[in-house]
Amino acid sequence: MSRVALTATAAVLAVLPFCGSASAQDIKLPKQLSWTAYDTGSSGFNIAVAIGQQAKKHGTDVRVLAASNDTARLAPLRSGRTAASAMGTGVFYAQEGVYEFGTREWGPQPIRLMMSSISCNGATLGIAKDTGFKEVKDLKGKRVAVVVGSPALTQNAMAILAFGGLTAKDVKIVEFSGYGAMWKGIVNNEADAGFASTISAQPKEVETSPRGLVWAPTPAADKAGWDRIMKMAPYYQPHQATCGAGLSKDKPLDGATFAYPIFSAYASTPEDQVYAMTKLMIVEYPNYKDAAPGADGFDVKKQSLEWAIPYHPGAVKALKEAGVWTDKAEKHNQALLKRQELLATTWKAYNDTKPADDKFLPGWMAARNAALKKANLDVVFE
Repeated sequence: MSRVALTATAAVLAVLPFCGSASAQDIKLPKQLSWTAYDTGSSGFNIAVAIGQQAKKHGTDVRVLAASNDTARLAPLRSGRTAASAMGTGVFYAQEGVYEFGTREWGPQPIRLMMSSISCNGATLGIAKDTGFKEVKDLKGKRVAVVVGSPALTQNAMAILAFGGLTAKDVKIVEFSGYGAMWKGIVNNEADAGFASTISAQPKEVETSPRGLVWAPTPAADKAGWDRIMKMAPYYQPHQATCGAGLSKDKPLDGATFAYPIFSAYASTPEDQVYAMTKLMIVEYPNYKDAAPGADGFDVKKQSLEWAIPYHPGAVKALKEAGVWTDKAEKHNQALLKRQELLATTWKAYNDTKPADDKFLPGWMAARNAALKKANLDVVFE
């Protein structure tokens, strides 16, 4: 496999029967578990709490620890102090060893997927309606907001621009200190577009302001546009968004999204523990799907089985029992494991050269990119 592909399999999975032996009696977890998630009040935190509440039926107390960034969420998971983390797209950066994970202290991480949520919301650029925006290419020359120190927001914005054949050079980049400040800037006519989930509260303020709000469409039928997105952000997938500012089932967006939260473990996390946690999410789904916005996306029949991160063997076992794991998913999973192995080997070889601190990151990125190109794999982060 020559690239990290992300293929939505919901349409196929929807017709598969739930034919496994996933019974509540088989869920055997420790008396206490700790998970990490984004800040208190975030949708990822709320969903983790909702799922954790179901573990009480099986004799387990789950404590959800809030952490404000990706490294803070993964550090206790890497050390074995927590069993899982409700991650965002930073989990892909961790696998790839880029941005904050391109430091000497981190490097490519052997992350494994358990389950994730794709709900009714989209994840794309929101644009002030008074710009006259109709399609992504209309953003040429417009002011696109980014947040300093947030590579995820920036990378996602650039991926949507790529759909329209644009790069950062085609727009005017306006930097803000934070996510809230970015959207205030759009309200105040300091910028024209910014990245968000369609259910985020801040874009709603733009929608109700004199400027108005529209969302960037990325129609699935535009294969060339989607190839460009996937080159930059292979965790995306086409999606009909039906909730959020200005959207509904009657007024959907032919757009884009990615999974969130993404329940993740490490390769070293015991298989039986990951199996039990994944099974908990599958078996108890009817009891938590309405407990927090976005939790309904954990339907086992809607999982993207050919995502950008390989699944943990314990999760694969549970998904097989649920009747949704396929031969195609297995082949894709094995290709991703080989990608991680290549990154790990390249990381070790690079560190053995004892690079100087001030040259560490550029040297690592050069070594990483060369190894991926030699293996005919997508570099993603040039």
